Amino acid sequence: MLNVSKRQLQSWEKRQFVHGIEKFSFRDIIALRALLQLREERVSMAKIGKALGSLRRKLSHIESPLSELKLVWDGKRFSVQVAGQTMDAETGQIRLDFEAARTAELTAFASKPSRNQNPLEEAEHWFQQGLSLEETGAPIEEAIEAYKKAIEFNPSAAGALVNLGTIYFRDGKLKRAESYYRNALTADPRYPLAHFNLANLFDEQGNAEVARQHYLEAIRLDPKYADALFNLALLCEQGGETMKAIGYWKAYLKLDGVSSWADIARRQMERLKQAAVAVSR
Repeated sequence: MLNVSKRQLQSWEKRQFVHGIEKFSFRDIIALRALLQLREERVSMAKIGKALGSLRRKLSHIESPLSELKLVWDGKRFSVQVAGQTMDAETGQIRLDFEAARTAELTAFASKPSRNQNPLEEAEHWFQQGLSLEETGAPIEEAIEAYKKAIEFNPSAAGALVNLGTIYFRDGKLKRAESYYRNALTADPRYPLAHFNLANLFDEQGNAEVARQHYLEAIRLDPKYADALFNLALLCEQGGETMKAIGYWKAYLKLDGVSSWADIARRQMERLKQAAVAVSR
């Protein structure tokens, strides 16, 4: 999928950049894509290894830095966002910047109730605060609090419910994530994103059939949902449903023909076509 050679993969496994496993989850693919990006930026394996080793020691609660954190290479050093602050990946020192000040302003603003009296307007206020806090790398607890405030004012705030589910999904708390996703669907049964996220959750757990149902429902509600088509094609591949997978790859490429994901889709589709021809002979 990612056009990574077996030798390259073995090298990364040997250096413990990725786990030496036979099957990769979406989280593993995120880590591999991060490594590919760093390779394109010509970052040496030694520097990557040093940064990852340091992060694993300093942030012992982070299981996979490459998939759970965003490593930024400035040409000399790595940095990551931790608890709303920029940290040097190797030394653990906090870097002060203007973005940190912006985050502090948002956090302070989010702690104050707005002057709106309408519950729906209050809910939207807190939802937007949650989004802003996530985007600026504020402590995730601040974003969780904002989303929960939104739900207090509007129990049917599907967007806040989904975003809370995604926060817990990333944290590996799948049962809690599923509960929030299902609550979002109760609030809005026609919310494609809630179906898509539930599909990813069940796919992560190895429950392919339930994942398929939610991907299909997301596509039924939004026929242009490219991400759902992409993941559904992968699901069919894994299940040996070659022709269905080819069909979903074609549908995906009609919506996205230029991104790096489109390149992956084309390679996968061609590989499946060649395999199908070989079997027919």
